[in-house]
Amino acid sequence: MYDSPHQFEPLVPASIPPAMTDKAAEIAREAIRLTGMAHASSRETIREQVRSMNSYYSNRIEGQSTHPLHIDAALHQQFSDKPDVARLQRVALAHIEAEIELERLVAEGESPMTAAFMTKAHDALYARLAAEDRTTDDGRIVNPGKIRDEDVEVGLHIPPTAASLPRFMERMDEVYDRRRSWDQHLIQVACMHHRATWVHPFLDGNGRAARLQSHCALWQLSDGLWSPSRGLARTTVDYYARLHNADAPRRGDLDGRGNLTTAGLNEWIEFFLGVCEDQVKFMGRMLELDGMRQRIEALITFRHAQDKAVRMEAILPLYHLFAAGPLLRKEFTQMTNLGERTARSLISRLLKDGLIVSDSAAGPVRWGMPLDSLQFLFPELYPEAATKPN
Repeated sequence: MYDSPHQFEPLVPASIPPAMTDKAAEIAREAIRLTGMAHASSRETIREQVRSMNSYYSNRIEGQSTHPLHIDAALHQQFSDKPDVARLQRVALAHIEAEIELERLVAEGESPMTAAFMTKAHDALYARLAAEDRTTDDGRIVNPGKIRDEDVEVGLHIPPTAASLPRFMERMDEVYDRRRSWDQHLIQVACMHHRATWVHPFLDGNGRAARLQSHCALWQLSDGLWSPSRGLARTTVDYYARLHNADAPRRGDLDGRGNLTTAGLNEWIEFFLGVCEDQVKFMGRMLELDGMRQRIEALITFRHAQDKAVRMEAILPLYHLFAAGPLLRKEFTQMTNLGERTARSLISRLLKDGLIVSDSAAGPVRWGMPLDSLQFLFPELYPEAATKPN
């Protein structure tokens, strides 16, 4: 029975292998480089899709896959007439809205490295859902942000007693809620993700809350352009296996000095860093200007073959919007070298298709990335977006 914080030491390995620190430092450097790629308005458009992606992948990790088209429909307040699908749409929408709220808290200076923030993450998600949408398979209603008041078993793992949870959560704050270099921060986020799920502070929804917290803990580094959720969902079996292995007791005298295994924790950190590295490198490839130019050209070529109203002259101004930012409509027209009437028709079509976006009827236009463009512009972001739901 776990009822004392010393029982989940070490919260961080006493000695971090140099190779692990080097890897974390390289991830941080690459992540910072991403924040200067593409225009700020284009990065905001990408963030919107990343939030939808996060909701999709977090649902999938829980075995409750929601098709990207259904998520996109929910964002436009269009819900399925199938109750099970509509419920998952509402969960996905709540996840997106919770992520926006939590990111704002971080931007305003709140630390995402606390047990209180994880509680807020749980509350931000589940408070947006009606009781029937937060009822578990065994009929229990998940109470938003409520620390559990009963002892539980989670598979083979028996988390700390309910009465001892405040002490465990206080200990996590003592260790994790400190300012560190980005390489050390990445390692701390990995450790916090495991120990938070090990403590299991809520009756249900711990995984979702922990992933929201990890996303926000990395948000100032990632700029919202990538998130570990995609990588965790694409390796779900390994994700759960590495978490489970780090739950184990110390393996012997050479396995640290804490009650839990240091070797298992190191293996989990390596896995988590590998996920982050994969996501950063993926997004780096996607944001390279030459590559984006080619993918925009491929998209417009494909659309033009289907609909001559989508003219090839759109390629240059679309690329400009991505790389350099919004254009006045007359500037967009000039870049197409089309006559005014033809250019207006093209702009109208691109607005209708979501490939450009404007906040007013005659205002500047900026780069858009509708769901049906992802297979060209950001292939593999989540390939399921290019398929049809069952």
